[in-house]
Amino acid sequence: MRPTRLTAFASILSACAVLIGCSRGSSGSGTTAPTANPDNVVNLYFWPDYLAPDTLSTFETQTGIKVNVAYFDNNETMEARISAGRSGFDVVIPTGVVLKRQIRSGMFAPLDKARLPNLVNLDPALMSRASQQDQGNQHAVIYTWGTIGIGYNEQMVNARLPGASLDSWKVLFDPASASRLAPCGINLIDDPVSVVQIALKYLQRQPGAPTPQDLADVERLLISIRPYVRNIDTSGEIEAMANGDLCLSLSYNGDIVQARKRAVEANNGQRIRYVVPIEGSLMWLDLLAIPKDAPHAANAHRLINYLLTPSVMAHTTNAIGFANANAASTPLLDPSIASDTAIYPTAEQQQRVFLPTDYSPEQLRAITRLWQKFKTGQ
Repeated sequence: MRPTRLTAFASILSACAVLIGCSRGSSGSGTTAPTANPDNVVNLYFWPDYLAPDTLSTFETQTGIKVNVAYFDNNETMEARISAGRSGFDVVIPTGVVLKRQIRSGMFAPLDKARLPNLVNLDPALMSRASQQDQGNQHAVIYTWGTIGIGYNEQMVNARLPGASLDSWKVLFDPASASRLAPCGINLIDDPVSVVQIALKYLQRQPGAPTPQDLADVERLLISIRPYVRNIDTSGEIEAMANGDLCLSLSYNGDIVQARKRAVEANNGQRIRYVVPIEGSLMWLDLLAIPKDAPHAANAHRLINYLLTPSVMAHTTNAIGFANANAASTPLLDPSIASDTAIYPTAEQQQRVFLPTDYSPEQLRAITRLWQKFKTGQ
């Protein structure tokens, strides 16, 4: 799930892809819109900065298949482009929370698993979880995965809450602790469904089946901490955490890992930590899928199978710092990444996380109203 990892250049590419169908080859040279004519082409629609620098060029060298890649910056952009049909793309990377609905609407073709021998490398436990959103894993395979939790600045939080337990959502959702952290800056990602489901879990309700009363209780909980929340923002939290402008954020694990990395590179003394709270939290999946009208389906399968090669997937994770589901790649990972529980949660932490629910339109409307009240503080 990559809603914030956009450079200015990637933003331009994403907008171009949506408006005029532009793409670029893996070498970086500009091309026209994805073409269905040559047989030795595969057109990829991806999150920015989500591949190792040489992944696609190596695939091209090994196979002779040219890769054109365009970028999107949110699932809504991708869904609008693919659902309209005739997108020209062969492989896309939806997030699991929307995959179930997209499969139901017929956006993706069933995979020809005979063309994907590297499927045997995928972790059965993770694929079992993915089957909750794609029954039988018929339409998609996991590329990367992660969690949502608490990112915090160790020195700043400990100074204001000495001795407090930092592995509980209470540090955020209890107004007593939130008020003490307010001066150093609290942030929540602008992801209403995720935040609401986490709040439901904290309140010991059923995140997958909230009642109107449950949502009313979540609204009261969020409003109670609103005076102490500085930002409800996804795009700027990485830099803010890295610079010490925030001390606590409800965030995607990848964002906190990136903030920690930037703080280390800047040698600015900020010690950034990440935890999956004991009450439980969300797990996210990004998956590879083939649109139902993909013009180069055979090449799409070749690219997916290549990406599932253990050495390729390990190289990707080492480059981008996101966990993958390829169990056979684990021995090939950089030890500092493989042992980093912010990237690869422990078995015990994995038991705490759950996949988000695809809510009904009525529930989504209720959550949208709730979220607007929270954001405005009214």
